Amino acid sequence: MAVDEKLSARASAILNVLIAQREGHDLEFKRVSGKMVGKALETVCALANSAGGFLVLGIADLKDFQGNARIFGQEENPEAVDELERKLRTEFQPPIEAIRLRRLPTSLHNGPCKGQAGHVILLQVARSDRVHSIVNSGTFTRLGASNRQMSASEVTELSYQRGVRSATSEPVAISLERLQTDTWKRFVAARGLRTGTPAEQLLRIGLAVEIEGIVRPTRAAVLLFADEPGSLLAAHDTRADVRLMVYDGKAVVPGATPNLRKQPKTIRGPLVTQIDTTVSVLLDELAHGLTLSGSGFKTVHLYPERVIKEAIVNAVIHRDYRLNRDIFVRVFDDRIEVESPGLLPGSITPANIAKAGSKSRNALIASNLREFPLAPNIDAGEGVKMMFAEMASAKLYPPQYRQSTEAAVESVTVTLLNLHRPSAWDEVSNWIDLHGSIANADVVRIAKVDTLKASKMLGAWREQGLLEALPGRGKRNMAYGRPAQSGEQGLLSELADNNAISGN
Repeated sequence: MAVDEKLSARASAILNVLIAQREGHDLEFKRVSGKMVGKALETVCALANSAGGFLVLGIADLKDFQGNARIFGQEENPEAVDELERKLRTEFQPPIEAIRLRRLPTSLHNGPCKGQAGHVILLQVARSDRVHSIVNSGTFTRLGASNRQMSASEVTELSYQRGVRSATSEPVAISLERLQTDTWKRFVAARGLRTGTPAEQLLRIGLAVEIEGIVRPTRAAVLLFADEPGSLLAAHDTRADVRLMVYDGKAVVPGATPNLRKQPKTIRGPLVTQIDTTVSVLLDELAHGLTLSGSGFKTVHLYPERVIKEAIVNAVIHRDYRLNRDIFVRVFDDRIEVESPGLLPGSITPANIAKAGSKSRNALIASNLREFPLAPNIDAGEGVKMMFAEMASAKLYPPQYRQSTEAAVESVTVTLLNLHRPSAWDEVSNWIDLHGSIANADVVRIAKVDTLKASKMLGAWREQGLLEALPGRGKRNMAYGRPAQSGEQGLLSELADNNAISGN
């Protein structure tokens, strides 16, 4: 098949998917008209400020037309398309870099050019790591299948969530004397801060702010040097400790008597101490082994030590220190969970974190922690990638990331499964990377097992949180994807796989 024929076939496949879809949080359709430009800019802004998605120009809404009759093409008003392309480059502050425009060749089935060859425009907008506004027109986000202008307080909140702003760089009304600790002295010696008063030294390295003649430490300085930062910051509606919980069994059992194996442990202190103590206590807990609930047998936890430490380091460094919640480390018979307050910053999602790595929400903490004599971090942005590589080397399942956005306090949880992954999982994982989802029949072919065994394997992977059933599928055509894909991306991941369409 010639290259043009392949592209045309792929475009037809994408269009067949599109004309069956309704608008949603990651997808919007618009016919091309002079009035379209302003609304299209709002949609692009909203998608960048939300989870990303697609704006399709030249296809009518499903409520107005069905099937191929939805296809009007850009030919209804090519001048409006030219205007939109120009404004995509000039009307956003800051500019939105991650916009991809593709023209899909098609036959037009409606409108003034019905029956002729034409094009549908597919604008792909990635989730941005910044917060964008339209010049003189406001800031927008997605709400269901529509756009909504954000208030000033919502823009500020999104800036914190994305990591554009960090609470750790803000001053707090805490006496500098509370920071003159042994931890501070070790830091000063290692950093080579030989001259000046503590106030001058903190100002010089950006860990204090002078307000009306009074030097106030930043929240980062309190976290780094105070003996009990969590206690000091409690008056500012912030918690900053770590809670270690060891459970009996594989799940939290609700009720009057929780299934805790022992009394929860609260780990306090400056961040460098918190990290070292948490890692030490957790490794000591795992070294003794856990007796499996109801069996009398001990399980040996197999996670690489580097992976455990990196999970703790990331939780402490990258959490959102505006939020009034501690970090929780939960140990179960078959896994460890590390829950950190706040969402993933920037454009990082559970679906891309393995390749994207980490983004520092709290630059002041990350850059200064590395200056301690025995630094817990190297601040190179490679820690998450190392975790995936080390778990693979140990023949364990990869780290599983999930975001909780419905709880009172938003959080990110990384789960380390204490389970050897079967060889079939690697092929299943690769299949999902290539095709977006997998069905029972695919597992039968890949793993060379019967239908019943394939169903059990899929069921086990669902229970472990590795897979999730795709929505809107009947029992007979059920398919599964990664939780981040099926739960957050929807059509976005399905269309993004078709990335061989040539652009303009």
